[in-house]
Amino acid sequence: MRIESFLEQSPVFQTTRVARRMEASLNAVLRHEELTLSESLMLAAIFLEKKRVRPSELARTFETTRGNVSHCVSSLEAKRLVRRRIDPDDARGFLLELEPAGKRRAARVAGILDHMQSQIESEVGTSKLETMLKQMDAVDRLCSRLTQR
Repeated sequence: MRIESFLEQSPVFQTTRVARRMEASLNAVLRHEELTLSESLMLAAIFLEKKRVRPSELARTFETTRGNVSHCVSSLEAKRLVRRRIDPDDARGFLLELEPAGKRRAARVAGILDHMQSQIESEVGTSKLETMLKQMDAVDRLCSRLTQR
């Protein structure tokens, strides 16, 4: 198609293309844990906190909607990995805690994600990754400025 040369040179399109492919690869790796990447990240986030987590905190951390978090938490609940508890300080909200099976699964998932990160750092190099992340951040800030005009 005629648009292909534009897409090949577009940092926005290339970033989203790579993100989709990376997510598909990570989902394939996590398939034997019967979790998606989103579920795995949320499970790991709850696992790594010392306190119970609010869904709104997950939404902020992952820069997604509370609806997306709710959908993910519902799936984790159905798998008996997470449970919602009414927040004793605010009955309108919930706190999330891991079930015993969720703790075991979260520990495995955290190990898988950590191993993948180590492999990427080993193959690409930490300094190159740091440079890439800084460049991605610069493009992100530029896109934000362009939309504010």
